[in-house]
Amino acid sequence: MSDRFAPGIETDRGVRVDELRSLRRERVEDGGRRVIIEEPGNRFIVREDGREFIRHDDTLRFRRSYEDADVRVERRGDDEVTVLRRPNGVEIVTVRDSYGNLIRRVRRDPRGQETVLIENEYGGRPRDRRVFMEEVVELPPPRITIPRDKYIVEVERASPEDLYEAFTAPPVERIERRYNLDEVRYSRAVRERVRRVDVDTVTFDSGSWQLSPDQVGALRGVADAIRRTLDRSPDDIFLIEGHTDAVGSDVDNLTLSDRRAETVATILTERFRIPAENLTTQGYGEQYLKVDTQEAERENRRVTVRNITPLLRQQAQQ
Repeated sequence: MSDRFAPGIETDRGVRVDELRSLRRERVEDGGRRVIIEEPGNRFIVREDGREFIRHDDTLRFRRSYEDADVRVERRGDDEVTVLRRPNGVEIVTVRDSYGNLIRRVRRDPRGQETVLIENEYGGRPRDRRVFMEEVVELPPPRITIPRDKYIVEVERASPEDLYEAFTAPPVERIERRYNLDEVRYSRAVRERVRRVDVDTVTFDSGSWQLSPDQVGALRGVADAIRRTLDRSPDDIFLIEGHTDAVGSDVDNLTLSDRRAETVATILTERFRIPAENLTTQGYGEQYLKVDTQEAERENRRVTVRNITPLLRQQAQQ
């Protein structure tokens, strides 16, 4: 495995969030209503209508994870198409619109047979400026009827069967429709329809998104459960969610959390051979504290993992 523990900046080895601040570029749009803070690696934070959220381009993670792959970029009308071809002939095709929004991701085998992994269209609505908008779905919290330790599985206390069950169990409540990826990323009540795995065996130093070698090894149990799930359902999609504690600015915490999720996704691919296209990431900053404190707290500097396939494909409760 490469020793690049901090994906997200082309020359980022050893970079911490305090060093990252000087690399940011800020611009104001729409008469001051929207502020966009850009960071290296095509990652940016948006402030709009009293909210802040982060977006990134995960095709960069794909390129770093498969250094021996051939990558080409094509224009098809207004869309940008990135084709990553691995030495085994498998191609991952990612389509983005002119605003950088992920529209579709497809896996194409050497015979040309295609499988759609992610379809991120927006119900026929115009795509313009979507890059500056959240897709928030308002739903009531789900009604949880299973034990809490089955709904939120903590890796440190879980058996391999517990982890596998969390990733393969049906939603805890009926899924009324298919959601696009952005709706899942930005809508807590949607994500809460599926179980969550808290990777409490892995936490981060304050201000850092790197992991030490011993913490990398602590991801093995989660990796084994994901691989076992993919052996059964090769097209499943896992969301890795990054989190921080409450110390620091909102902007710093958003980028830290997003990069922490990306770090774990990269390690799962490089060390444990989980296909990069089966993983997607999102940072949430300090929004969802595990330990309710405004003080520095290592347990809050963490990642969680969900199998979001039932939400993307409207797989009904069994």
